Amino acid sequence: MKLLVIGLGGREHALVWKLAQSPHVTRMWCAPGNAGIQQERTGKTEQAVECVNIAADDLPRLRDFAQAQRVDLTVVGPDNPLGAAIVDLFQAAGLRIWGPNQRAAQFESSKVFSQQFMERHGVPTARAGTFKAASEARRFAESLGGCVAVKADGLALGKGVLLCNSVREAHQAIDEIMVSRVFGEAGSSVVIQELLEGMEISLHALCDGKVAKLFPTSQDHKRALDGDQGLNTGGMGTYSPAPFLNADELRRVGDAILNPWLAGCAAEGIDFRGIIYPGVMLTKDGPKVLEFNARFGDPETQVYLPRLENDLVELLEASLAGTLGGVELKWSTNACVCVVMASGGYPGNYTKGKAISGLEAAAKLTNTKVFHAGTAAKDGQIVTNGGRVLGVTAWGPTLKVACGAAYAAVEEIRFEGAQFRRDIAAKAMR
Repeated sequence: MKLLVIGLGGREHALVWKLAQSPHVTRMWCAPGNAGIQQERTGKTEQAVECVNIAADDLPRLRDFAQAQRVDLTVVGPDNPLGAAIVDLFQAAGLRIWGPNQRAAQFESSKVFSQQFMERHGVPTARAGTFKAASEARRFAESLGGCVAVKADGLALGKGVLLCNSVREAHQAIDEIMVSRVFGEAGSSVVIQELLEGMEISLHALCDGKVAKLFPTSQDHKRALDGDQGLNTGGMGTYSPAPFLNADELRRVGDAILNPWLAGCAAEGIDFRGIIYPGVMLTKDGPKVLEFNARFGDPETQVYLPRLENDLVELLEASLAGTLGGVELKWSTNACVCVVMASGGYPGNYTKGKAISGLEAAAKLTNTKVFHAGTAAKDGQIVTNGGRVLGVTAWGPTLKVACGAAYAAVEEIRFEGAQFRRDIAAKAMR
């Protein structure tokens, strides 16, 4: 098979790395890819993965490339092309592509749609309201004492959520999103959601339009600084499994969320084939969905795929064919930890082009993989090319072993201004 992966981050590097291990794959491209992705090789043919200089949101050029190369399957990593109907475009051209179509991708591309869908179909979620007028949004936030999450309706690179603990903070957040439009047109409407108390976890499930196969638990770390301080980011690290649910509890939580979600999709004629990824708060009143994502999480992918024992190509094929019901997902008993190394200043302003050293030393460590997120090759060396630069990942028989190995690899790597959290998985080990 010839595969095309779309995207350029750590999630896409992890997808390329795992897909390339399949004996079905003979050739692979990634558009646009990064400096780490182009170092990967297919396991069967030892052919280098080729990075193609086409942006992930340049849908016509991606379609034309897939047609010209006779790509057998395209795998979409990021949310933007899904929301922009890349799946619909490829299918109309007779091309096979994995990911939800535009209608199904609304679970992520519109927080208003997602919130109203959950309320219609009894998916457990927080008390919330959706608003097009800032004045009405302010009044609703006041009714909740200002302890709210203010969410831009549209896609905002994982940063369109502002958490508030007072009426003053809520008013400021609403004004930033709806009046100043700090997230652009994504802020034309907002969801105001009560802040929930509890332990937050990430769930993933692979779907084929009829069934959803639940992944193990993981926990992301969204805030930039240790102790969950600082600004919200796209994710500063993650680990799997999270110890807050045992196998039976995970099954119950999954059923409470996914059963009404699947029933709602069936009732509304939504054919969801891809990954559904709800962020879930475990409250004293039971699990509640904070929001849905319609693709693999980043950096959750970097800890799930090293634990996955199935052939990922075969799983994606079953997702497309509607045959997941007969497939068992198999997971290693290892724990896995990913520590994100970011550019100085992220998630605010940062500079690119900083030389990275120590990658070769880190690559020699056992049970360790450095996934590239924001990197580029320049003048024979690898340099920073984004906010989140690397996802330093390691696995082992216990969370403590995996965590120690990940941080040992982090210590081998250097670039100017590098920042990372030193408490990834600390909650679990407490």
